[in-house]
Amino acid sequence: MTVRTLILLRHAKAANPDDYATDIERPLTARGHRDAAAAGHWLRKAGLAPDAVLCSTAVRTRQTLDELRLAGEVPVTYEHRIYVGPSDDTLDLIRHVDVTVAILLLVGHNPTISDLSDMLAPRALTDGGLATSGIAVHRFKGSWRDLESAGLTDEHTARG
Repeated sequence: MTVRTLILLRHAKAANPDDYATDIERPLTARGHRDAAAAGHWLRKAGLAPDAVLCSTAVRTRQTLDELRLAGEVPVTYEHRIYVGPSDDTLDLIRHVDVTVAILLLVGHNPTISDLSDMLAPRALTDGGLATSGIAVHRFKGSWRDLESAGLTDEHTARG
């Protein structure tokens, strides 16, 4: 049975929402750019090179993804449903990932990212969930379509 790795990454620190006409337009702050680059370094050091990426359509998630500086040509799917949530809909997106993908990176927002991580590994995150640029890594045996809430995750690692 194939081991799959799901990397959940909350976007880096974004600009104040009061400064933008719509929330989806908010860019990263200078700290956000630095933190996203550090998250990318952590992923590379951990040997977590994704085969595919699912990313929210928001400016801040796109910028977070750019700052990760992933190696090679990694296919990216920008999906508005990650921006709007909820975690059940995002889990459904993951279940439809191509069978050839062993490591999937999902770049999104709270509360969806933290809720999804908690669905997969209950009580593994601290009370506040993932901080900005926080990463939760879930490993399980099986296919993406078999991924269920509460129970299939064999291993969970969190950063931030």
